[in-house]
Amino acid sequence: MQAYRYVLDLTPAQERAVLGHAGAARFAYNWALSRVRAVMDQRAAERTYGVPDVQLTPTLGWSLPALRKAWNAAKHDVAPWWAECSKEAFNTGLDALARGLGNWTDSRRRTRAGKPVRFPRFKSRRRSTPSVRFTTGAIRVEPDRKHVVLPRLGRLKLHESARKLVRRLDAGTARILSATVRRDGGRWHVSFCVETERAERHPARPDATVGLDVGITHLAVLSTGELVPNPRYLDTAARRMRLARRMSRRVGPDWRTGRRPSRRWEAARVQFARAHARVANPRRDNLHKLTTRLAAEYGTVVVEDLHVAGMLTNRRLARRIADAGFGELRRQLSYKTGWNGGRLVVAHRWYPSSKTCSGCGAVKTKLALSERTYTCTTCGLALDRDLNAARNLAALRPGGPVAMKRQPGTAEAGKTGTAAPQGAAA
Repeated sequence: MQAYRYVLDLTPAQERAVLGHAGAARFAYNWALSRVRAVMDQRAAERTYGVPDVQLTPTLGWSLPALRKAWNAAKHDVAPWWAECSKEAFNTGLDALARGLGNWTDSRRRTRAGKPVRFPRFKSRRRSTPSVRFTTGAIRVEPDRKHVVLPRLGRLKLHESARKLVRRLDAGTARILSATVRRDGGRWHVSFCVETERAERHPARPDATVGLDVGITHLAVLSTGELVPNPRYLDTAARRMRLARRMSRRVGPDWRTGRRPSRRWEAARVQFARAHARVANPRRDNLHKLTTRLAAEYGTVVVEDLHVAGMLTNRRLARRIADAGFGELRRQLSYKTGWNGGRLVVAHRWYPSSKTCSGCGAVKTKLALSERTYTCTTCGLALDRDLNAARNLAALRPGGPVAMKRQPGTAEAGKTGTAAPQGAAA
């Protein structure tokens, strides 16, 4: 499965049509959520009156087929305009609600990893991101590679050529499963979810192993000694980020009083969104280039299992860590190593890569974050702290004595031995 994302150049009429479909998806989502909550409240009230469970109000199924069946039965009354939009628009909202209810149920049953998931909330026209997904109907790329055709929206112009996707479609090695139109950073994008047949690839150096230590001073330090600079896109655009002050000085929306935002506030919000997009796009491009190069060259890439969410609680470093994109770097490596025939090894979170000497293996008890040069008291080795950690990561052997963490979907070393110690014992 692979996604191809392109920017759209929409006319005012086409943009209104897309917004209408996104609004239909939001309407179906809110209607179904109100039905679900009404049934839940009614059954709870009936239980307080002592009504037997057999006589309670019938439940409304939370699956997508059940929600779609309820919507089809009521759409003529609640949405007389339903024929103006594609059925895929309503299906988008119902599918989002079904997945949200499923995630909430799994979180309550403790079968879902991660933070607890809240019960779905209603979507606002101003706070939610306009999006609509098409899975059936006419979904294709025109032969000129500059236009796409979507159901009910018709022929839409692309900002760039879709030659890479068209080549795969013409060769029969790809099949479009769905297309999602979404507004991001003030511009409209279309994303094609494609099922592809990939040729077997091999890294340029299949037997080579590289350790990758991420940081703030340098985005990544490789065990080979290469220092990947950190562009710090957010600091570069810090002056443009002052647009948030301009928004705060203008009349914005207030859901408590029902106040609508002014046009000047809307214009400032669009400028602010574009400023953030000019930060996120170069960052994403830089990470893609780095991960593609590493996955295509080395047979094994070793990284650390960083607790990024916990690191973001540090108010002094949270801005720098978020700007670097540690989580995105590992996510891209996880699937690109598989595409290129390599593997990604993730060291256990409590492995002391920075405290261990890469020369003799001695482990320090404490190592302050301010100590940027690692000096071994046993063998006298002195080198950069991040380079020392990268060399220790490269020296890890899959299945060796060091506990490793398995990454889903990648060929990594499994966890061996006893569980890693926690807290001070680590």
